[in-house]
Amino acid sequence: MSKLKVYADRGSEPSRAIIIFCNHAILRYLACSSPGIADHWYPADVFAQAKINSVLDWHHSNLRRGGVALIRNSVLARAIGVPPNPEAAAEGEKLLSSSLSQIESFWLEGNSKFLCGLSRPSIADLSLVCQIMQLEFLNEEDRERILGPHEKVLQWIKNLKDETNPHFEEVHEVLAKVRALLQQMGSSTELASEL
Repeated sequence: MSKLKVYADRGSEPSRAIIIFCNHAILRYLACSSPGIADHWYPADVFAQAKINSVLDWHHSNLRRGGVALIRNSVLARAIGVPPNPEAAAEGEKLLSSSLSQIESFWLEGNSKFLCGLSRPSIADLSLVCQIMQLEFLNEEDRERILGPHEKVLQWIKNLKDETNPHFEEVHEVLAKVRALLQQMGSSTELASEL
């Protein structure tokens, strides 16, 4: 979660090589420069782009900050060899819950299926849903406690799955594997402490 994402593209003109940092900048570049990408991912319309850019910029200091603080200071702490920090995890959960409420009340306008009132998903939907899917690392009870009150967010996730499957499941199947590994590590840690 703390690795710097980099994309390099030499295209057909090596003298115009470009190196791009940051997931959102990479998504924007690929959506604009790749032939055959459907317009709904990052519309040519400047007004729609501005709305999507607003979500992407908001994501960094809200949903991402809360989600990372919760996951890193709870379930991932043991896996990376540091003691869990319950206070930091609780603070992260508070920001995460606030962010989920903001998604429902602001970014999911009216009865729209996708962010920004759009009828089809955009790169903003992909970015935010991938952040939320990291909650799969939590146990079922904690995940339900955090996501359960946010029915609009849960419906939006379902809409994205329906719109993008089988790719959605393929991309996120690694989360189930990591969760199983984390649970196994937790079980072996608990067992070792009991001995």
